[in-house]
Amino acid sequence: MAWRVERPRRIDSDMSKIFDSPRFFFGLALLLAVVAVVSQFQFGSPGKEVGGAEDIERLSQREDLNVVFVLVDALRADHLGTYGYERPTSPTIDAMTERGIRFANVEAQSSWTKASMASLWTGLFPQRSGILRYDDGLPSEAVLAAEIFQEAGYNTAGIFRNAWVGGNFGFDQGFDLYVGTSPSRTVNRLQASTMSTGGLRGSDIDATESAIEFMLSSVNDPFLLYVHYMDVHQYSYSTESDLFGSSFGDLYDNAIHWVDVNIARLLEAMSRMDLLGNTIVVIASDHGEGFGEHGFEGHAKGLYKEVQFTPWLIWLPFDLAESIVVDAQVANVDIWPTLLDLVGLDPLPAADGRSAVPAILAAARGESVPSEFAERIVYSQIDANWGRVRQSPYPMVAVLKPPYRFQHRTENPERDELFNHTDDATEQENVVLKEAETASILRDAAVDYLEEVTPDWDTNEIELDRMKLDQLRALGYKID
Repeated sequence: MAWRVERPRRIDSDMSKIFDSPRFFFGLALLLAVVAVVSQFQFGSPGKEVGGAEDIERLSQREDLNVVFVLVDALRADHLGTYGYERPTSPTIDAMTERGIRFANVEAQSSWTKASMASLWTGLFPQRSGILRYDDGLPSEAVLAAEIFQEAGYNTAGIFRNAWVGGNFGFDQGFDLYVGTSPSRTVNRLQASTMSTGGLRGSDIDATESAIEFMLSSVNDPFLLYVHYMDVHQYSYSTESDLFGSSFGDLYDNAIHWVDVNIARLLEAMSRMDLLGNTIVVIASDHGEGFGEHGFEGHAKGLYKEVQFTPWLIWLPFDLAESIVVDAQVANVDIWPTLLDLVGLDPLPAADGRSAVPAILAAARGESVPSEFAERIVYSQIDANWGRVRQSPYPMVAVLKPPYRFQHRTENPERDELFNHTDDATEQENVVLKEAETASILRDAAVDYLEEVTPDWDTNEIELDRMKLDQLRALGYKID
């Protein structure tokens, strides 16, 4: 199938307003560059062969592999076309998935970035990572996946726009280069942040250009590149992605399309550098976003599906003749165990996460879900008082054992909830009384998780000055 990026028409657009703005010309130039490249993908991706399950197994024997890990902050899976969304928010991502791997059931480990990303990088559930409050930081004893790549001789770089994953919180471990982006004067003039949730300056194009510069400098050596996009989190986008309207949800979808354009720009640069044939590209998210499904908008407030169901997509150094869809229940703690397994590096020590390579191969061969995934329980967690450190902790835990999600509130157990996804995919009916036996089993699992699991280390208590607190508040969070 051809890989094309098509710009959908905006609903109820004011064309004269667009053409009068200089932002239009920047957006048009970027879009034309993307279309010029993706139009090459009529019969497959340039620089890539076609492969299958055997080629996936042989990846670990290669010594020329790179990994590009794209983290799109606050991206809920069900707003992407490849996950069934009706709007054309993600043409590039969708086209990648047509010849790649898609995980159909992914659980983030928190609905708040720092807790979620600590679990993602260490492969540990939040109770073990210990990153639960706004002043918690990862200590040097923590082993992050980037450290394993670095020790194996990879050039490692992290480019981020979210201060919750800053080096002061320990997320720079294992990176040769770990930097936040500076706003470009050109991009600042042309970016349209129509209804941002905070005052974060710049745009994801800043991260994209920095990522391209790093790849240019590392094209002859194996590298790990982590790019953390923020414009979806901030509801920010360029004029060219002003497609869907002006409601809260419309702005969110506009921002997804803008990030999709940035991903196309990354791929276009990789194609020019002849990197597509030896690079694994991964797209994931730390959490989703709520739009009133359970009485709140945004995230970092609960553990319902809309803030916990995130995408996980893998684009291999070769095209698959048919996309692989992995239906097994997986989690963000599985991402780096899987990638380390694919490239043949050592695993994360004592991780809760599991390599999903067996599930990928089973799906590729039409086999049943491997037993280690079939009966698995996955945990996610948030401290309801994470941003109010003068108040006592208030742990909330979600226990996911398909087809059920159980939510346990330690301070208000009478408000515990059980949802059966078999006939309630959006979690609208609490069946905690109707299915009391299942609720009791999963409540016990939640209590045991909180009482018996302890952090693997003493977390660092990070003292934040006023400037750093203001940077975090600029993301739209309330911190006391």
